[in-house]
Amino acid sequence: MSDSSPVSPAAPVLDVWCELQCPDCRSALEDLRALRARYGDRLELRLRHFPLEKHKHSFAAAQATEEALEQGKGWEYVEAVLGRVEELDRKGEPFLVEVAGELGLDAEEFDTALIDGRHILIVDADQAEGKAIGVTGTPTYVIGGERLDGSKSQEGLRERIEEIADRLLAQEA
Repeated sequence: MSDSSPVSPAAPVLDVWCELQCPDCRSALEDLRALRARYGDRLELRLRHFPLEKHKHSFAAAQATEEALEQGKGWEYVEAVLGRVEELDRKGEPFLVEVAGELGLDAEEFDTALIDGRHILIVDADQAEGKAIGVTGTPTYVIGGERLDGSKSQEGLRERIEEIADRLLAQEA
């Protein structure tokens, strides 16, 4: 999922390999908010799907994220679902549709998208690319060709991402 906000043409890209049923990804939300606030449109933040088999609703959540993006509220949806991981664990796919309705999205279209699988190819492509570059858990960050694994600990990762982003932005200037 690409952020729908306008980005300067040569903005560095931060790919965040994530899944919406992951408690570690929920912990990473604060860092992602801080990065978005600090860099705005100078850093392209892209959420990439990497649903893990151990989380049975994560593949559907990835598809739902794509539908939210299509309806114009991708990041709001991601934050809403990640903030309530336990509910997703308990309620499954109906919860994904419920959140869409809470955000004023077309919940009926959400339900249809989950049934017809219109976003499966995007999720599959992200997951395949993640595997190809060595992603094994979530969250994992890739910026400036460097992969940073946050699935074990978030400690110091935002600072490292900022160092790389600042270096890339300085090279651009």
